[in-house]
Amino acid sequence: MPSPTPLTASEEAQLTQTIEMFEVITQSQPHDYQSLEILREAYYKLGREKELIDTSKRIAQAYVQMGQLSSAILEYESILQRYPDDEEVKTALGAIESKATSLAGQSDMTDMATSKVSARRSNQRPAPSELDDGRNSMLKLFVTGKVITETDFDACWVQQEWTNAPTEPVAPFLQNLADKRLLPLEKSLKIVSDKVRLGFLPIEKYDIDIDLARGFPAETCRRWCVLPFDRMSKSILVATANPFNRQAVSELEAVSRHRLLWYLAPPSDIINSLKKVFR
Repeated sequence: MPSPTPLTASEEAQLTQTIEMFEVITQSQPHDYQSLEILREAYYKLGREKELIDTSKRIAQAYVQMGQLSSAILEYESILQRYPDDEEVKTALGAIESKATSLAGQSDMTDMATSKVSARRSNQRPAPSELDDGRNSMLKLFVTGKVITETDFDACWVQQEWTNAPTEPVAPFLQNLADKRLLPLEKSLKIVSDKVRLGFLPIEKYDIDIDLARGFPAETCRRWCVLPFDRMSKSILVATANPFNRQAVSELEAVSRHRLLWYLAPPSDIINSLKKVFR
């Protein structure tokens, strides 16, 4: 791995803030390997070798817990390339290889199948007649789950106006629930978070990359209340209050070659940030 490039004081401060926030996320969600990868990248850029290796081990452990044994093996082997005498890694590798052998390669086959399905999904662009804005998923979660009535759901779900592009951020479903005092925002966010297992990030405390955000279509960001807020390596971090919205995913993926990493955030934080970004 090449040595990290020198950083400005501002870049160091931003990376330190990133570490503080994503350490909190990964402590509460230790299997969130995407957030762990962001942490590792930040430690690498700051030249913090011990924390970098420790985070790589946490990533490998997350892969093991999710049954992605081939990914875990690759992660551990990358550590051994730098520290060939690391007994902890050698022991972990031995345990994984024994498990993989007993499963007769089924986990590796599952990993590859999952990767292929994810790749296919990321390339799908729903036709206008098949718009998937997450309504059905939210309906099942809140109405079928008997959290609110269907009448209240319909009153809060946003019917998009397609004639004109929105000039202000459109308040999403969770915000409308809170505004109508049907469900506290903290509770609705927890319901969604427990379902999708996304990292939670209070955007108002994050120093967002405004230039990066402005590189994405204002119409998409305002309509779906989504905010690309930072870049880490080859990934773009995006905040949303509706992680089931495949249309928003498709529209952002259409204008970016980078992988999108999604985080759940309070809709009010996203709305306020969007107003600053797209004045």
